[in-house]
Amino acid sequence: MTTGKKELFIGIGLAVLATIVWSGNFVVARGVIHQIPPVSLAFYRWATASLILLPFAWKKFQVERPLLLQHKSYLFWTALSGITLFNTFVYVAGHHSPAINLALIGTTTSPIFSLVLAAIFLKEAIKPLRIIGVVLCIAGILYLLSQGSWERLKAFHFSAGDGWILVAALTFAIYNIFVRRKPAGIHPINFLFTIFALGTLLLLPAYVIELSHTPPVQWTTNLVLIILYLGAGASVLAFLCWNIAIGRLGAARTALFGNLIPIFSILEAVWFLGETFTMIHALSGLLVVAGVLIANLKK
Repeated sequence: MTTGKKELFIGIGLAVLATIVWSGNFVVARGVIHQIPPVSLAFYRWATASLILLPFAWKKFQVERPLLLQHKSYLFWTALSGITLFNTFVYVAGHHSPAINLALIGTTTSPIFSLVLAAIFLKEAIKPLRIIGVVLCIAGILYLLSQGSWERLKAFHFSAGDGWILVAALTFAIYNIFVRRKPAGIHPINFLFTIFALGTLLLLPAYVIELSHTPPVQWTTNLVLIILYLGAGASVLAFLCWNIAIGRLGAARTALFGNLIPIFSILEAVWFLGETFTMIHALSGLLVVAGVLIANLKK
């Protein structure tokens, strides 16, 4: 096997691994609703991820501290949108909607929001194929929300969970805009550690308020393992795999693998949570994947 092909297969494998790990986040959001409140889940996740990265990033953090302070406003908004708010909203949505809906709505509306925000703030042109892709994505989402019924669509009202996951998708789209403007001098490991730690600190007030209004968390071995999965897997491992894949495949090609997240999430929701997979989910998923693929075509 040539070096080029080896790099290609490594990149593909790491990108797929990242999507598999990330997809479980939506299953967890639904699966632990009776064990731990949403803000606490987000707080423990990012605190765990920050502690895992600390020994690897500390020296770089000390060296790059002046640069971090120089860009403190940028880091604040990046951490707030992508760390503090995004997954917290996902976990809140998990108390109201099934994991399949969280995955399909959350992972498909975020690229749409990103496209619009990039056009507004980054002055990126919206090409015809991207418009077609967005229309297909919206059609897939509407088909899912309406359950394939035109009468239901006319009388449709967003559930609380659908609303929360849409807000989560918007915050992640905002985060993506900020990430594309990341200062070049900040090392990738230090960047992740800084936004993870800062996002955790920004969650602290809401976490303290939640503690005073909810029953104490009943810690079990299973819950501890879930927190470790979120902190070590969905936060540290998945982000690092994704970044390495970008280095081997390029950003545009790697981004296409993000379309696998709702597919893996649906399979995991059916397997672990016993949720029902219907033809409506299949058709809406196909529309969304087709839309995202068309939106990423060059010609």
